[in-house]
Amino acid sequence: MRLASVRAEGDLRVGIVDVAAGTVTVLPSGAGTLDDVVRGGAAALAEVAARAGDGEVVALPGADLRAPLSRFNRDVLCTGWNYWDHFEESKGKREGQDPAGRPDHPTFFTKGPDSIIGPSDDIAYDPRLSAKWDYEAEVAIVIGKTGRSIPAERAMEHVFGFCLANDVSQRDIQRAHGGQWLKGKSIDAGSPLGPWITTPDEVADPYDIRLTCELNGQVLQDASTGQVAFRFEDIIAELSWGMTLRAGDVILTGTPAGIGNAREPQIFLTEGDVVVTRGSGLGELRNTLRRSDLTSHASAELTVHA
Repeated sequence: MRLASVRAEGDLRVGIVDVAAGTVTVLPSGAGTLDDVVRGGAAALAEVAARAGDGEVVALPGADLRAPLSRFNRDVLCTGWNYWDHFEESKGKREGQDPAGRPDHPTFFTKGPDSIIGPSDDIAYDPRLSAKWDYEAEVAIVIGKTGRSIPAERAMEHVFGFCLANDVSQRDIQRAHGGQWLKGKSIDAGSPLGPWITTPDEVADPYDIRLTCELNGQVLQDASTGQVAFRFEDIIAELSWGMTLRAGDVILTGTPAGIGNAREPQIFLTEGDVVVTRGSGLGELRNTLRRSDLTSHASAELTVHA
């Protein structure tokens, strides 16, 4: 199944997406949220399938799709340098962070959950905060079964599904804090996720997903997940070694070559830019950068100005 989080009548509801028909079946509010389904495992999936006939069928283009998850256990877990072409393109541009050679283990960091936005939401943009806003198309894994020290050969048993992400990064902030990437990856309302979660049975080969990022109509990243340095199973095994992964955790699996920071001349995002992230079989994210005030003190909800 392809399961979306849909806002309808003021509630977040589960939507069953039919890409071929161009529709989404929105389940009643009593069916819970997609966060509930992810944590409920196989039984919850079966209940969703059983209740499909109770839902309202609406056109997919008109549905208000939100980020698939809104209740996070912790920071989003992320994998750096997981395509060797991206590792190589960034050599000499990591400002003192270059390892001696290709790492033997995945590089991990996290990003704050307040950075997550939906598949068509505006990316909050404030040039006073950073001069180097960059794009990073990625495939994300959603964990559906809690486990610790998960063997690689059993890792896929713990995967609820796959979706897309764009790990929008502020490169100057990323480099400013002693090599720790958290701050430059966690700016509020800046990282699209979605458009829905595709369960593994709908993904014929997770290493044959074509992943692209398009900026204002120009394709700047174009790769296959078959190019990853560390396979998804190995990422799950390494992360969970002595550390519990919980149902509802999200893992970003890295970006391929073509990022703006590594280009000559460099390309950085600015107000009004439209960023489209696509993954074959996983849908697309389409987000516009809109001017927002991220640098003044406020206790209210973030406002993005159209």
